[in-house]
Amino acid sequence: MNRTISRLTVLLVAGFIASAPALAKEKAKAADAAPTGGTVVTVNGSAIPKSRADALMSEQVAQGAPDSPELRNMVREELIRREIMTQEATKKGLNKKSELINQIELMRQGLLIRAYLQEYIKGHPVSDEAIKAEYANITKQMGDKEYKARHVLVETEAEAKEIVGRLQKGEKFDEVAKASKDPGSKDKGGDLGWSPPTGYVKPFSDALVKLQKGKFSAEPVKTEFGYHVIMLDDIRDLKAPALDDVKQQIKQRLQQAMVEKHILELRQKAKVE
Repeated sequence: MNRTISRLTVLLVAGFIASAPALAKEKAKAADAAPTGGTVVTVNGSAIPKSRADALMSEQVAQGAPDSPELRNMVREELIRREIMTQEATKKGLNKKSELINQIELMRQGLLIRAYLQEYIKGHPVSDEAIKAEYANITKQMGDKEYKARHVLVETEAEAKEIVGRLQKGEKFDEVAKASKDPGSKDKGGDLGWSPPTGYVKPFSDALVKLQKGKFSAEPVKTEFGYHVIMLDDIRDLKAPALDDVKQQIKQRLQQAMVEKHILELRQKAKVE
């Protein structure tokens, strides 16, 4: 079973973390501002419930719009226009088209999933102890040094050996880097900036930490991306960020892992035929 955190999980959890506090606050504000229930407007005989206007108001306020009579009028007009257009689409039978029905169902599922994950995360809060333990684990893996490296990435070992030969003859690394297939560094002399070894795939980092400053790898280094010729420009002490500075990111990371684990557990229990 693939244990990698899915992109869907990351987006759902990140969206919840970013929006939940503001939404909760504004929903409470909207609830205090006016009584619940009732109809906000009737369009061609179809009543639009006030709860729908409150939901749209909360959404707008959460995005930064001030709660005001002007905004409420805009929300009312938006709901009227939506209802008119929905009625016209229904008259034409668009609500019965299979592709639209499928899209609506996907949207419904997405809303239900987000609500479920919100409840799950609320019921399974990440403790400060777990955050501190994860911080200690991350800083331990990072080590106490970071490296300023450059590289040339090519497709074949023969190409990489040719690059090594050009460097051994005295050609500048900036020049040979132009042959690299890495678009992010080829025009910068192969510069990869500062990073701890854990910032690279293992074969690359293993070769990097063995180099002396100002030296390049005499043998090409093979990774999943191709063949690298690596040069080490410098080494410096690595100072990890303070826990308080990364606490929220670590919390989100642990929440994502927790949610993904829960989804996998549900998947394993499900009867799929």
